[in-house]
Amino acid sequence: MLNISTKLKEKKLPPQYEAIVEAPFGSVGIQIHGVQVAIDLLPKKHESKQSQHKIAAQVAKQVEAYFANAFNDFNFPVVYKGTPFQRRVWQAISAIPKGQVLTYSEIAQQIGSGPRAVANACGANHLPLVIPCHRVVAKDGLGGFMNGAVGGQKVKKWLLKHEGITFKNDKPIRPAAFE
Repeated sequence: MLNISTKLKEKKLPPQYEAIVEAPFGSVGIQIHGVQVAIDLLPKKHESKQSQHKIAAQVAKQVEAYFANAFNDFNFPVVYKGTPFQRRVWQAISAIPKGQVLTYSEIAQQIGSGPRAVANACGANHLPLVIPCHRVVAKDGLGGFMNGAVGGQKVKKWLLKHEGITFKNDKPIRPAAFE
């Protein structure tokens, strides 16, 4: 017999987005929690939604600018919600230049950890695009993305291609100068 809390977990309600931006791969949902921003990459198309909230509107505008030109930077106020370890991983990931990738193992070596822990910190990232976890790949392929959500691999591959990464046999090719 299921209790009420188990039933509620099974019937997860969709998040309420302050803004929704159309994306080439689907949509981007923007949530505001006090002074914290959360961004969800949505592999399906959703109706766009303009926001009256100043920060959400600013984030939406910057997301649109990124889609127009991958080399546009994000510069809205960021509050990182995460453990000290997650923030260390996100800092290392944020240092990966656009058009380049590192493996989970390489990030782990940089911070003195393991690749699985790095992958878990990527999964806890509430600011994809800003903290570019899509630039972290597996040694032998694309690696995970969006906590294994349906369409996540498609989104990750689109983001990498948008930033100039090429693929061979579904594996990202690292720029020779970066090897």
